[in-house]
Amino acid sequence: QGHLVESGGGSVQAGGSLRLSCVASPYAYSYVCMGWFRQAPGKLRERVAAIYTGPDGPWYADSVKGRFTISQDNAEYTVDLQMNSLKPEDTAMYYCAPCLLDCTDASWCYDPRTPWGQGTQVTVSS
Repeated sequence: QGHLVESGGGSVQAGGSLRLSCVASPYAYSYVCMGWFRQAPGKLRERVAAIYTGPDGPWYADSVKGRFTISQDNAEYTVDLQMNSLKPEDTAMYYCAPCLLDCTDASWCYDPRTPWGQGTQVTVSS
């Protein structure tokens, strides 16, 4: 069973930047699709960004477009998320995970075969 380790979170003021990193075990890493998700207190986990094979990627949630950049290193099984111009509404626990393409309700979605990692907390103050 694969595992995922996220890091790089922290507390920053609005307008600041953070770079999140995710290291996956070879069993957890997907060369097809890797994504970042986040969950704020009292809210459902949501998709943030994904990088995947094919001409249409990367994918970004509307709320982070132009501010976040996802990248990957297939040789190191890592996926990073550069977050700039952070806003208080970006405050959440962030998770990475392999993903599936062409899901029922979305172009990509979480692959449940790999359990979630512990996540990394991002807190943005105004």
